[in-house]
Amino acid sequence: MSGARSVEPSSTAGLSPWPAFWVCAGVASLTILDMTKVNVALPSIEAAFEVGSTELQLVVSSYVLALGLLMVPMGRVGDQRSRRTLFVVGLALFTLASVLCAVAPNAEVLLVGRVLQGVAAGIHMPQVMGLIQQLFRGAERGRAFGLFGATIGLATAFGPLTGGILIGLGGAADGWRGIFWMNLPAGLIAIWFAVRLLPRDGHRAADGPRPRLELDPVGTALFGATVIALMLPFLFTTGSPEDPPARWWSLAAFAVLLAVTLWWERRYAAIGRAPLLPLGLFGVSSFRNGALVGTAYFSAMPAMFLLTTLFLQIGVHFDPLHAALVTIGFALTSSLTAWLGGRLVARIGRALVVTGVATMLAGAVGLVAAAVFAPVGAVGFIMAGIMVIAGLGGGLVISPNQTLMYAEVPVHQAGLAGSVGQLGQRFGTAIGTAVALSLFYATVYREQGTATDVVVYHDAYAFGMAAVGAFLLVALLAGVADLLQRRRSAAAAA
Repeated sequence: MSGARSVEPSSTAGLSPWPAFWVCAGVASLTILDMTKVNVALPSIEAAFEVGSTELQLVVSSYVLALGLLMVPMGRVGDQRSRRTLFVVGLALFTLASVLCAVAPNAEVLLVGRVLQGVAAGIHMPQVMGLIQQLFRGAERGRAFGLFGATIGLATAFGPLTGGILIGLGGAADGWRGIFWMNLPAGLIAIWFAVRLLPRDGHRAADGPRPRLELDPVGTALFGATVIALMLPFLFTTGSPEDPPARWWSLAAFAVLLAVTLWWERRYAAIGRAPLLPLGLFGVSSFRNGALVGTAYFSAMPAMFLLTTLFLQIGVHFDPLHAALVTIGFALTSSLTAWLGGRLVARIGRALVVTGVATMLAGAVGLVAAAVFAPVGAVGFIMAGIMVIAGLGGGLVISPNQTLMYAEVPVHQAGLAGSVGQLGQRFGTAIGTAVALSLFYATVYREQGTATDVVVYHDAYAFGMAAVGAFLLVALLAGVADLLQRRRSAAAAA
């Protein structure tokens, strides 16, 4: 991922790479499921452990944070050592951590399990992308990544639905444990197939000394502390008078840590080492703008799904399955337009992404309007229709944005650029979720007892979705800026 290297045929030379591909796609889907199926379980977890909004936010964010922190370093280890070994190790740890979550007697043990799940996912997920690049060449690689994107889209679609079904089968009290228990048989089956079908270390040179591992542990720790400092005040914003006022000083710590992180990364690169954040990549305007679009978009989209699920379950008293069915249309239509977007982006360019983000922003406004003004009996149907339309726009963002974002990145940095892009998306998800949930729960605390549940929760939904709209607006402005810059460059060249 981090550079060019000699390549030998893998141990599967002469055999079809597709069985190994489907192992990778299946494990990636299992990982994505654990991001989305937990959303519908939050009200059940809240009732089971009698926890507050801070603990619920950590259930979501701790997984994504740990995953994101390990993406780049573990990708480098896989590049330089053994992707297959790391894939199996990460998957085994993920399976064990899922069992810990399933049997958790309290919220603290559940949070430990979620962190371990994220660590495990951070070990095996970078190997998925590396293995697909290793297994395929030329047009076949494009087809493989297209199928991989569609598979991830379906996993995103069916995550909340799967969670809703398992909670319904297991009951309101302990049904949420089923969303973790399902990972035990799935993980064991995936490990068996991985050992049998994944190529051995054919991606490394057969001769010569092993390259030195470049992990940048100081940069990784600094970057993690920077993100946590940014999230911290929102994690402790519940609307209660007991919220610590000093929590906002964490934003000052964030500014200091960000400056120190950038200084360290420049210094680390200057002495010839490989930093966590290759700042030189951000000198490529298309990469910089695309990274901003992607990070802002992923700050908004998961938070939008989570807020909608909470509003429907707690405010309108939908069961988890029906709440999940409201949101499934988004992922289904976005899978379709993601495929179309991949075919159209070469002809339409950045305008395609701008159209997609604008459609998403309009969808977010529509969801708030439905929550506030629609009758309770019709709100689910109206929101489901808006999700279908928003999904048409959502599919035009991710895949086309990635195509444009990496187009001018040097080939020898393509894998590293992909890891950095994923890093931005994962941390965008963690930060966006923390901000949106803090606004949601603070509004609930402030208005509880002053109005009916529907009014309290549609107000909370509106405040939380304001953060979603703000992140989408940032993505839209970044996309427009990139579009105008491309047009100016084309006019100058002409």
